[in-house]
Amino acid sequence: MNEHIIIDPRIQHGKPVIRGTRVPVARIVGGLAGGMTMAEVVDEYGVTSEDVRAALGYAAALVEEEIVYPLAMPLPVTA
Repeated sequence: MNEHIIIDPRIQHGKPVIRGTRVPVARIVGGLAGGMTMAEVVDEYGVTSEDVRAALGYAAALVEEEIVYPLAMPLPVTA
């Protein structure tokens, strides 16, 4: 993927992880979303701040590529 994130079917069932660790990108992003600071994530998971930024960049790229197909609005129910 890049110098910080890899996908290997032998590690964490092929989920994207921080290179050289078994720490999933989702855990990094989830920790930040849950209120952890970057420093707390770095300490808790033994990753670097560059790894954390790479995880956020990876998540942002996934969201950017997502295609949304709006559903038709349901008709109002009348009595």
